[in-house]
Amino acid sequence: MFRKICEITAFKRENKTVDIVKRIGAITADRIHLKRYPKDNPVTAFNPGLILVDGELKLYVRIVLGYFTYASAVAEITIPLEEVEANAFPGHYSGDIVVFPDNRYDIWGVEDPRVYRIGDEIMMTYCGRTVSYFDPSIRVERTLPVCAKKVDKKWKKTCVFRFPRDMRSFVVSDKDAFLVKTKDGIKLFHRPHMRDENFYLSVSDVDGEGELGDGGLKEIPLKNTAIAYEAAEFEEKIGWGTPPVKVDNEYLFFVHAVARELKFYRVFALLMDEDLNVVSVTPHYIMEPREIYEVYGDRPYTIFPCGAEIVDDKIIISYGAADSAVGLGEIKIDEIMSELDKNRCD
Repeated sequence: MFRKICEITAFKRENKTVDIVKRIGAITADRIHLKRYPKDNPVTAFNPGLILVDGELKLYVRIVLGYFTYASAVAEITIPLEEVEANAFPGHYSGDIVVFPDNRYDIWGVEDPRVYRIGDEIMMTYCGRTVSYFDPSIRVERTLPVCAKKVDKKWKKTCVFRFPRDMRSFVVSDKDAFLVKTKDGIKLFHRPHMRDENFYLSVSDVDGEGELGDGGLKEIPLKNTAIAYEAAEFEEKIGWGTPPVKVDNEYLFFVHAVARELKFYRVFALLMDEDLNVVSVTPHYIMEPREIYEVYGDRPYTIFPCGAEIVDDKIIISYGAADSAVGLGEIKIDEIMSELDKNRCD
């Protein structure tokens, strides 16, 4: 169905974990106080996007206010960088609900935001639960990637990404998405679930990239979709985690994987060159659930990275913990690059 960028046989990966991510801390829903909303706290908060702005970490947290439909929105909280570096979270944070369901592409939920820069602009891509999400008679495009742009301190939804019309009947859902500005133009990294019941870690060209931030909410067609990497035999599926950070002119991604047997979530790292060829994959997982807030929650044994930023000689990672908490971790750049150097493609 899609062409392949890289054959999985080019890299050896073991079904084991050498956890090298230092945990900084976790934030639960009772420590997030919502502005302009009659309910003080969300029921749960997890899967946060992350961006560094003027010495502060802006976390864009997936929040849920009730369990009837589990419809999510996104709340912004701010953490001064010095608190993160000192591993000293003061306790409580104001949360401003900045993105919420309001159209046919996301009416049942705004989920798992990835926040990043395209040039000088701050963008967000999230998983929108479409109007068909709960309709048992429709198993097509149940979720789609939706993009928003920050304009004058507010978020404006600008576009939704869809496959060409002749392919849409094969798309069950599409998620784990973000944009990357490459030397060959803007690409959408995403993970479609197709009617063959396979999940494809993909990269697509964006048709009409000039419309990404202009006008109202538009449909943007995808083209030239390619499979970037495939799951191992011991994995049920893999998905893009964080938008990439650039290290020595290469793109560094953190990717989540679901174990075939026990359904645990774990994380490995993947490196691409500027032509988007996969040049290295960590030979094992680098992070797995180990803290009690990662092991037990609404979805046990789950870590779900959504954001990464370079700060000095390390990378700060934001992730969801057991669908019940916001987690922050850090990893030294030289340590993760050392692991990747062990498994480079010749």
